[in-house]
This record gives sequence, structure tokens and C-alpha cells, in this order.
Amino acid sequence: MSNSVAVQERPPQQLKNANRTFRRRFIPLWLLIPALVAILISFIIPLIVLVRMSFNETGPGTTLISAWSLETYIQAVGDPYYWEIILNTLKLGIVVSVITIILSYPIALFLTKTTSKWKGFLFALAIGPLLTSQIARTFGWIALLGNEGAVNSALLKIGLIDTPLQMSNNFTGTVVALVEVLMPYALLGMVSGFSRVSTELELAAGVLGASPLVRFWRITLPLSLPGVFTGFLLVFVLTISSFVTPHLLGGGRVHVLATEIYDEATQTLNWPLAASLAVILLILFGVLVSVYQSLTKKLGS
Repeated sequence: MSNSVAVQERPPQQLKNANRTFRRRFIPLWLLIPALVAILISFIIPLIVLVRMSFNETGPGTTLISAWSLETYIQAVGDPYYWEIILNTLKLGIVVSVITIILSYPIALFLTKTTSKWKGFLFALAIGPLLTSQIARTFGWIALLGNEGAVNSALLKIGLIDTPLQMSNNFTGTVVALVEVLMPYALLGMVSGFSRVSTELELAAGVLGASPLVRFWRITLPLSLPGVFTGFLLVFVLTISSFVTPHLLGGGRVHVLATEIYDEATQTLNWPLAASLAVILLILFGVLVSVYQSLTKKLGS
């Protein structure tokens, strides 16, 4: 009798398999709960509040009127001033991204292909500026590019110029500073995407008589394009959303979406318009990510 009872009380194999399958499926979901809660609190809820704010209206004396209106979007899209700001933002993003990628590409390619024992140290040195605050680096560029800064002082001293060059409080200074600030991000994006670059293919092409230029143009560059697009996307997104550098080095003369959102929210107190401009900036992000995904799919195929 005891043996029969023990057999009956023993769970069947199907029940064991079901419990095991349940644990495999739901334990990872439980582990994701803290991250999902953090994303909900820090991103999704503020995004919902932002979108809701963009449909409100501004009354007399900058009073906030709760409504469901497209007035702020119509104002942002219909006013040539805001179109100029959007175009300036895109222009800054493209110029900074192109220059940054061109300057970072040789460094990223070297860090990917080198077999030196100093590779780790060199990579840490390349991304080391990320340990310094962007604000501090921007103030450093203000000191370098100002009319009495180190660059103008050196050029005046050696006699190359007679009057100081205007390199701050304008678009040029903003581009120079953003390129330096964002180069480590470009390096991270490109190094992580250069995994497809094959040294063996280059050696095989060299054995077959291909010159270094042909090897680079026909093998290295096509294989490294996914990494280039990743670095370009990262730099472009960070540039068009940048506020500190355009605000400080632009000297109030470089108007982009981030600075305009700040002005509308803190100076004119037009929160619905600031929210609508922020939503437009998010739409630009979405369009760019969609283009990036389509390009990477074409390259992958």
C-alpha cells in the first residue's frame, strides 16, 4: 500500500515539464519588471505628459488653457521662423556628423585592425573625453576660440592675421566644439560596427594584385558602412538634440530646436508651443531611425 501511495503522490512527468516550461517563460519577464518600471517612470509617462501638453493652448498673460487643439502645431508649421530653426537644426546635424565621421573614421579603423598590446589603452584614450563634462569642454572651447583666446592670440603673435577671427558666438564655433565633443560617440559607434571588416579579405586581394587604394575602396569601405551609419546616426541625434554647446558657444545667434524649446519654456512661458516643438524633434528622430534601419537592411541583404 505504501508503495502505491508513493507512486500516486509522485507528480507525473508532464506536470514537471509544464512547470519547467512555465518557469522558463515567466522568470525572464519577472526579471524585466524593474527595468520596465524605470522606463515607464523616466520616459513613457513624461512623454505622455509632453504630448498632452502640446495640445493645450496659451491664453492672455501666458495662462495655460487645457484643451485638445492643434493651434501650437499650426503655429510651429505655419511660421517661417520655426521652419528656419528646423532647417538650422538639420544643417547643424548634417555638418557636424559629416565632419565628425570623416575625422573619426581613420582612428576607428586603426583601433579595429591594430594588434598592438596598447590597443586597449589607445581605445580608452580615444573615448577618455567622455569622462569630462560637456559643459566644461564647451567652456574650454570658449576660452580657445574667443577673440582674446589662445587660437587668436597665437595667430596674432606669429603675424598670420591682423585682427582676431570671429570663431565664437557663431555657427562655426558651435560646429568645431560639437565635433570635438561628439567624436568619442562616433568612435564607439563605428568600432562596434566594424566587426565585418575582414583582414583576410584584404590580404587575399593584395595577393591577387590589388593596390591599397583598391582594397580600401572595394573591400574595407563597403564592409565598414554599417559602422559608419551607426556612428553617423548617433552623432546626428546627439547634435540636433544638443542644447549646452549651441547655447553657450552660439552666443544667442545659433538658433536650433533645443535652444528654442528652452526659450519658449523658460522665457516666454509658452509651454504648449515648447511641447509641440519637442514633439517635432521626436518626429525627426523617428524619421532618421527609420531611414537608418532601411539602409542597414539593404546593406545586410
